[in-house]
Amino acid sequence: MPRYQQIARQLKQAISDGELAAGSRLPSSRTMALELGVARATVENAYGELVAQGWLDRRGQAGTFISPSATTGANNPASVASHPQGAPRPFQMGLPALDAFPRALWARIMGRRLRLQTRYDLVMPEAQGESTLRQAIAEYLRFSRSIDCQPEQIFITPGFQAAMRLVTHTLAKPGDGIWLEDPGYRYVRPVFDDAKMALHPVPVDDEGMQIEYGIRHFPNARFALLTPAHQSPLGVALSLPRRRQLLDWAVSNQSWLIEDDYDSEFRYHGKPLPPIKSLDGPQRVIYAGTFSKSLFPALRVAWLVVPQQQVEAFSRHTHLLPCTAPLLIQQTIADFLREGHFWRHLKKMRLCYSQRRVWLEQALQQQGFDVVPQAGGIQLVMRVRGDDRGLVAKARAAGLAVQALSDWRMVSQGEGGILMSFTNLTSQGMAQQVAKQLREAIT
Repeated sequence: MPRYQQIARQLKQAISDGELAAGSRLPSSRTMALELGVARATVENAYGELVAQGWLDRRGQAGTFISPSATTGANNPASVASHPQGAPRPFQMGLPALDAFPRALWARIMGRRLRLQTRYDLVMPEAQGESTLRQAIAEYLRFSRSIDCQPEQIFITPGFQAAMRLVTHTLAKPGDGIWLEDPGYRYVRPVFDDAKMALHPVPVDDEGMQIEYGIRHFPNARFALLTPAHQSPLGVALSLPRRRQLLDWAVSNQSWLIEDDYDSEFRYHGKPLPPIKSLDGPQRVIYAGTFSKSLFPALRVAWLVVPQQQVEAFSRHTHLLPCTAPLLIQQTIADFLREGHFWRHLKKMRLCYSQRRVWLEQALQQQGFDVVPQAGGIQLVMRVRGDDRGLVAKARAAGLAVQALSDWRMVSQGEGGILMSFTNLTSQGMAQQVAKQLREAIT
């Protein structure tokens, strides 16, 4: 175990045993490093991990303190129920590795931006999003995803659901049909329900969405939403022949494709297939991305890349649905991208997630579970027999934040599964512990 994780574990044990009282101040990282005979960065990493998990609170120049919620349930420190308030629950999905985010670097960049702001930065921000961020995203997509777009084609939104609302307000009419992956990302369906659209579930197999099924059953749909790089939640990639078939259907039917590229950066083996948007000569693809998985979800910043001929229409609707992400946040993200920190962070996280996935896979297999292999992503699927909803209910009652695959289905039938994330499993021992807890909970 790395030295900083050893220090973090010792501090957690001291807090759980009551040796360190809630609200008490810890020594500075410099002082602690001298006492332990380690580098200051090692102590900073230990403190940072405990802050991310909710055990410690940073209070600026006042120092680092024991969180008041960290001692809850201290008599049973191994229990999931004693998890610090606000910390990720074991297996919680939708979160990146909070302990691995470079918070100190982020704070320096944000502080610099704050110091450089002028009085003109206090006016109403651009409804389409900060221009420097749109320029930085355009440059990133051009070199990383082979998507040739201009800053004016990019629209910043406060989250993925807000991006979908902008699409429906601009292009959709009540009664328009939309293909949705089945199983697929369930939290976006209410957006299309609110727009009074007809939801058309299209099954998913080992090659992604079954395009022929959609054409045969719902040929006149006006939209298709899919996750071709890493299907959510099954993790498969849409094959290249199906991508071409999908584009041909969109062109012939004058339909819109919404490509959700939510975690394509986290692929562990081989090169990912090119995004559909990079093949979009006819300009029928709306490309959506977010910083929630690559940086952290509290940012609430997503973006759309729209076809050039639709820029004016989307611009009109941004006055009704403007970007509400704080200007300081947008400027900080732009600097993080332009200075190369984003590239370095993604490279580090690919290695981190690859290792943590192996930890969880091995731990689950040791408990007799069957894990579905995937080439990347920040979550996995574990096959189960019988009622996966019932098993998940037992696991959630034990404090484990797993989800049932059946809850992500609309009408399709298939084998049961349990969905879980591994991003915040910070050690092999932690993975073994929560896998054992899962086995005990569902048996």
